[in-house]
Amino acid sequence: MSYLPLMIAGFAFMLIGWLVSSKLKRTFEKYSKVPSQRGLTGKEIAEQMLKHYGIYDVRVISVQGQLTDHYNPMNKTVNLSEAVCNERNAAAAAVAAHECGHAVQHDTAYRWLGIRSKLVPIQNVSARVLQILMIALMIGGASLYAVFPVELVLWIMVVGYGAMALFALVTLPVEFDASKRALAWIKDSGTATIGEYEMSKDALKWAAMTYVVAALAAITSLVIVLVQLLGRRD
Repeated sequence: MSYLPLMIAGFAFMLIGWLVSSKLKRTFEKYSKVPSQRGLTGKEIAEQMLKHYGIYDVRVISVQGQLTDHYNPMNKTVNLSEAVCNERNAAAAAVAAHECGHAVQHDTAYRWLGIRSKLVPIQNVSARVLQILMIALMIGGASLYAVFPVELVLWIMVVGYGAMALFALVTLPVEFDASKRALAWIKDSGTATIGEYEMSKDALKWAAMTYVVAALAAITSLVIVLVQLLGRRD
């Protein structure tokens, strides 16, 4: 078995991911310099959006780090990075509303969010197994094959990459829907001017692109391993 194609694909998507991530950071830095006309902080925007949807059992809290914003369905918290939580700009509005979009999904039992939540532990285990397997292959592939048949190793990789690809694909509708809900609320509530709305839309577009790249990387890795597995059966 040659894991060179996987390494090449991995480095290629690492580069693409880095480029998209860099663009995302530059976009947020750019829009974070645009003061909100209404002067609302990210936390205030999040609280208003939650109130609009009648959600009163979700807390909005501040967390450390940059672009560490997320919604935690386990303890029902909208976690906003310090820059988003306390700042009053177009970028903060976009992120805060997006994370509240996930809270609305949870409150309305959005199907894809439920599926993704169930896949999280499977995805975590798969990522860990694949990481250990790739390290073992790079350090001593021949020794590994002396213990485990090549086809067994390939099947493990197929299952692992398959789980990661499934998780990445399910994540796409979850993230796109959260952004759609966020932008609709920002526009309808009058939280932002037309210009600020367009900035929020652009920022969330680049945030979504990071998930698209992750999905493409997972699918490509799965296809490469499947081709090698099927090739051994011919």
